[in-house]
Amino acid sequence: MKNPIIGITTYNDLNIQGFPSVILLKAYENAIINAGGVPVLIPSGLPDNAWRELFEKLDGIMFTGGGDISITNYDGIDHPSIIKVDAERDHLEIMLMNEAIRRDKPFLGICRGLQLLNVCLGGKLYTHISDQKTDSIKHDYYPDYPRNYLSHKVDIVPRSRLSAIMGSNEHLVNSLHHQGISVLSKDLVTTALAPDGLVEALELPDHKFGLAVQWHPEWLTDNRSMQSIFSSFIQSARIQD
Repeated sequence: MKNPIIGITTYNDLNIQGFPSVILLKAYENAIINAGGVPVLIPSGLPDNAWRELFEKLDGIMFTGGGDISITNYDGIDHPSIIKVDAERDHLEIMLMNEAIRRDKPFLGICRGLQLLNVCLGGKLYTHISDQKTDSIKHDYYPDYPRNYLSHKVDIVPRSRLSAIMGSNEHLVNSLHHQGISVLSKDLVTTALAPDGLVEALELPDHKFGLAVQWHPEWLTDNRSMQSIFSSFIQSARIQD
């Protein structure tokens, strides 16, 4: 049985010499390789005909973290903390996510990837949690903390897919975001919550594998429950109908 080919979204930035670059943190790549997948980086600048051709060759897609989604995609509230908005990336990832949903292609969303899933299906985001959500806890543990710093617990919904994958209903997670879900899409199911009630995981019912988490399990793969998220994703991508 072949190892599944997994497309991983990337972001645009400049390298140390100031040249435009396609960027992906190696933790994402390592998580996919260690779970048995073959990672393929997806550059944001792909034209429509190119990403559609690539889509056909992929067994699954991982939507990674990064800069904020433009508020024009969900009628969001402008805020001075919004950073690294990339219209090119937004366009490609929205197209890829919608196609993965429509075609039942396995996908895993991480941080921005969870927010993207909600936006694609008509949901909305807090553009800065601490200013817009009442009684919120701290979620933006960056850049002054290690990326594997366990900042708060999440409660996972019993009998959900995520609960079955991770093996228990309470876990400590890292937290590297300042935005989050304010209005949940009617097409999605919440499967984990932070102590302040913020959505920490989503599932797309009846999809082959449509799962997204707000934390960053790629930095926590020494924990078997976190690595199992990637292993389950790869296993789903490996199984062909």
